[in-house]
Amino acid sequence: MRITRPLFGSIIVVAALALSALPSAAQNWPTRAVKLILPLGPGSGVDISARLIADKLSAKWGQPVVVENKPGAAGALGADLVSKAKPDGYTLLMGNFGTQSINPTLYGKKLAYNPDTAFVAVTLVADLPLVLLVNPSVPAPSAKELIALARAQPGRITYSSSGSGGSMHLAGALFENASGTQMLHVPYKGGGPAIADLIAGHVNASFATILESSGHIKSGRLRALAVTGLARSPILPEVPTLAETVLPGFNSSSWIGLLAPAGTPRAVVDKIAADVREVMQIPELRQQFIDQGAVPVGGTPAQFQALIDSDRARYAKIFREKNITVE
Repeated sequence: MRITRPLFGSIIVVAALALSALPSAAQNWPTRAVKLILPLGPGSGVDISARLIADKLSAKWGQPVVVENKPGAAGALGADLVSKAKPDGYTLLMGNFGTQSINPTLYGKKLAYNPDTAFVAVTLVADLPLVLLVNPSVPAPSAKELIALARAQPGRITYSSSGSGGSMHLAGALFENASGTQMLHVPYKGGGPAIADLIAGHVNASFATILESSGHIKSGRLRALAVTGLARSPILPEVPTLAETVLPGFNSSSWIGLLAPAGTPRAVVDKIAADVREVMQIPELRQQFIDQGAVPVGGTPAQFQALIDSDRARYAKIFREKNITVE
C-alpha cells in the first residue's frame, strides 16, 4: 500500500496528539477524590503517617485524598482490593514491606492476586528502622557484648516479636545470620505484648519500632543497643547503628510506600511520585514523620521497585534457612 503525502502527514499529526495526550492527562489529574487504601487498622504509626501525607497531597491536588483502613489477612485484604481497582490513579495502596516483600513468599499462591503483576510501584514514602533492645538486667551494654553473650550461650538468649514472619522476627533472624549467633524467638500477638514482656524481664531482647520503644528507652526501662537501619535515627541520635559498629552493611528496616493497580498510565504514576517527593520536603511534614520514628524518603518508581525486589529475595532466603512458616 502506498501512503500519500497528505495521509502520511495526517498519521504524524494523530501520533503526535496521542503522545501529547498522556502528559496532558497527567497534568489535569486528579479531577475527583483519590482513595488511599491502608491495609492496616487505625491508630498505628503507619496510619498516622498515611493521614499526614494524604492531607498534604489533598492540599496540593485540590481534591480530597481519603484514607480507608482495610485490615485483614496480614494486609492481603487491602492489597487485593487495590489490585482489582480501575487503573486510573484514583485508588492507591499504602503498601509496606509486609504486603509487597513478605506476603508473596509466606502465602504464595494463597493470595487472591498475583503480587508480581498486580501493582506498579509509585514511590517509597519512608523507612521504618527498628532498634535492638534489651532488658537492663542483661549484662550487655552494647551490641558487640550481646553477640558475645549469645555466642557463649547458644539458644539461651530470648527475643520477642509481634509474631512469626513480621518485621521484628525477621530483624532477629537477619541478626542471627549476620552475627553467627543462635537465639530463641518468642512470638507474641502484637508488638505491645512483646515489649511489655521485655520490660517485665520475661525475655532478654527485642527488635522494636522506634516509635513504640523510645519512651521506654528514655525512662530507663529498656536499654537501646543499636538501630537496624543504615543511618542513625533522628529520635535516638546517640544510639549507633549495627552497620557502623559490629555488622558492616547490616540493614533490616521496614518501610511504607505507594503503589497503584497495574495498568495505571505511566504519566499519572510519575506525577504522583513527583508530587510525593515534593510534599515530603515540607519541613513540617518531615518532622511529623520523624516524630513517628520514620525516616522520610521519596524516590522514583524504579528505585522503589528495586527495593521491593531486593527485600523479597533477601527475606525469602531467610524463610528457607530458618524454616519460617505461618498457618
